[in-house]
Amino acid sequence: MNLKGLNILVTGGAGFIGSHIVESLINNGAKVRIIDNFSTGSLENLKGIIEKVDIIEGDILNYNLLLKACKDIDVISHQAAQLEIITCMQDPIFDLKSNTEASLNVFNAAVKSNVKKIIYASSACIYGQAEYIPQDEEHPNKPNWPYGVSKLAVEKYSKIYTDYYKIPMIGLRYGITYGPREWYGRVLTIFLKRALEKKLPVVWGGEQLRDFIYVSDAVDLHNLCIKNNDLVNEIFNVSTGIGTSIKDLAEIVIKTLNLEGSPIFEDLDEGNISKEVEGRPRLPLELKRMVLDNKKAKKILKWEPKIKLKEGIIKEFEWLKNNITKWKNISI
Repeated sequence: MNLKGLNILVTGGAGFIGSHIVESLINNGAKVRIIDNFSTGSLENLKGIIEKVDIIEGDILNYNLLLKACKDIDVISHQAAQLEIITCMQDPIFDLKSNTEASLNVFNAAVKSNVKKIIYASSACIYGQAEYIPQDEEHPNKPNWPYGVSKLAVEKYSKIYTDYYKIPMIGLRYGITYGPREWYGRVLTIFLKRALEKKLPVVWGGEQLRDFIYVSDAVDLHNLCIKNNDLVNEIFNVSTGIGTSIKDLAEIVIKTLNLEGSPIFEDLDEGNISKEVEGRPRLPLELKRMVLDNKKAKKILKWEPKIKLKEGIIKEFEWLKNNITKWKNISI
């Protein structure tokens, strides 16, 4: 498919990744409609393109509204989700409804509306604790959080819908996607907010490995999935394949942003509230390693991530300096 002239619906299009997808699609000549309940997304994320986008305010759990949003749509990019791990632990039913039930609504509306293709957001969290790294798409699926279960269920449903209704569906297992417009609360955002205040990063543990992928690289892979006409039911890791320890991430932030000193190591058990980072708990059942193999996307889609971690950190920090109020409170 050529993006130019395509009618594309982006669920959660005013959110972090969703707004970057919308911006890229518009710049490539697509006609874009958004459905978003604005619980975490914002019109500010669409600054500069808002007049070029058809916006429907509402929840994708509202099936009738979703059907209206799907009118004359060729492709759905399904990015709307409940993302916060603390929320999924405290209210797994809400997480299930927001991620799995809402995705089934999207799939059913797509069938009813004769949509040609769906690209949907999955997550590296479907793997659970790594049995080996880098984790390829065949790694065992043993989620350790309800969020991962809700995302894995969506993948299983997508296979059924593809087989039965013949709608190509491509799932994207995002690594730690970062960049401008990211929500505040994850480790890099906490480091960057403290850096803005001339404070050193606070590290809990430090040996945990994470795979950081810059948002524009994730969007490039997403768009290649739309363009490729041979994909039927596929899953791709969206990642760099490079594991960065939290301790090393803190050192990179200090060096890159010219802070003076060394990381602060706080002895904090999982689930407890930090004394150094106001209001932020350490996640329960924390993943020890999350490093995703991206060879499949490279081979099939001829995709290659371009933005190195240091460059991405500078880009996000520059955005933060101009958008200080975005991260005043802990939220997604």
